Amino acid sequence: MNQRKAAMSRQTAETAISVALDIDGSGRSVIETGIGFFDHLLTALAKHSLIDLEIKAAGDLHVDGHHTVEDTGILLGRAIAAALGEGEGLVRFGHAYCPLDEALARAVVDISGRGYFAWKCPPPLRQVGDFDGELLPEFLRALAVNAGITLHAALLAGRNQHHIMESVVKAVARALRMAASLDPRQPGVPSTKGRLG
Repeated sequence: MNQRKAAMSRQTAETAISVALDIDGSGRSVIETGIGFFDHLLTALAKHSLIDLEIKAAGDLHVDGHHTVEDTGILLGRAIAAALGEGEGLVRFGHAYCPLDEALARAVVDISGRGYFAWKCPPPLRQVGDFDGELLPEFLRALAVNAGITLHAALLAGRNQHHIMESVVKAVARALRMAASLDPRQPGVPSTKGRLG
């Protein structure tokens, strides 16, 4: 089996970020973004996707967390795309429902080669610790577009902000885990076109 790993870095005037991952890992993570609750969400993403993940991010947090969160999504998405390669042998589609107490989220993933993000979350997301909740969909959008995946994420129930955001991320992780799994009955690219994208 090919090694489905990637490591890359990105530096701008606003952020300096490095990402290393192994799609076929065990969910181990080392996360340092300077934003505590964002670290918590990324740790949950790694744990429930079984992707080994190392992220180190330094950003202009004296402004706010937007650049750090979005740029992390950009680089993480690019690393996922690189690790998945041409997509040979993928299950390709994945879905998951994840509850966290009163919160319930659904995520559906297609490793399509075409980045698209759909978001349905009726309550406005607010601050949890040092993380601005409205940045969660910005992170997921950047991740999906740069990974070349179609991602539909929806909140079906929830009141507590921590529970809402964590249930969404766990659902995304489990859906991605399913979609990125290898199908022993699928030796080639799972598309009638013969390629993804």
